Amino acid sequence: MVRDDCTETRTLGTMTFNDGFVCQTLEDPVRPEGVKLLGDTAIGSGTYRVTISRSQRWQRMLPILHSVPMFESIRIHPGNTTADTTGCILVGTQRGVFSVETGAEMQILHSRDAMEQVQKRISACVAAGDLVWIDIVTPRVTTSETFSAASMADATGFP
Repeated sequence: MVRDDCTETRTLGTMTFNDGFVCQTLEDPVRPEGVKLLGDTAIGSGTYRVTISRSQRWQRMLPILHSVPMFESIRIHPGNTTADTTGCILVGTQRGVFSVETGAEMQILHSRDAMEQVQKRISACVAAGDLVWIDIVTPRVTTSETFSAASMADATGFP
């Protein structure tokens, strides 16, 4: 999973499976390492083991990430906006605008369709006895950051 559009309010990414299936992801905003706002922070980049277990909150079997520093019960599940997650990874088939009236915030669409495909793939691997891992990559520069050569100039005025 590669996070490719990080802002102060949300994190969008793309999840790619070995068989070529691709879906979109939505998470809470990425915060500096060691900073966590309860229910409003994406998990850290890294590699996590994934299994499937029954979610008490969702009352169904869902993928869960293991050994996530500073977090518990991080799941992959359906949802469309950051209001639908408290640190978990939401999946959808595409991205779209949430509401032009409220600032045109991006969301993911068709989350149940994407979740069905994600669940099917993870379940098949687990049933076959394979270990399932997710690699989460956050680029060093995101869309919420800007670069200005002028701000990096030295005393001579040259960068």
